[in-house]
Amino acid sequence: MREIDRRVRFLTKRLDELTVVDRLPDDRGKMFFGAWVTIESEDGDESTYRLVGPDEFDLSRGYLSIDSPMARALLGKRIDDEVGVRTPDGWNHVVITNIHYEPLTPDK
Repeated sequence: MREIDRRVRFLTKRLDELTVVDRLPDDRGKMFFGAWVTIESEDGDESTYRLVGPDEFDLSRGYLSIDSPMARALLGKRIDDEVGVRTPDGWNHVVITNIHYEPLTPDK
């Protein structure tokens, strides 16, 4: 019962911090919250991620937390921008090859 009460208190506090994104950005060529981005590493490997809230991240689905170092580095960038991010293995440099947004629907 304590665990349930603790979780309810946590979620109640989170509600005050949440912002509902209910429209697509005007400049869809720029990285914002909710965008899908394809990046290419220096080795030529491509990865696609969607920038989501910290409570939604799931790398197996390609959902990258907006609080992660990579997401922070990508925010505000455009296609063909080079982005550097520090990881435990050192600096990684990637190039943004695609940015797209899914149309908003009432159930998403």
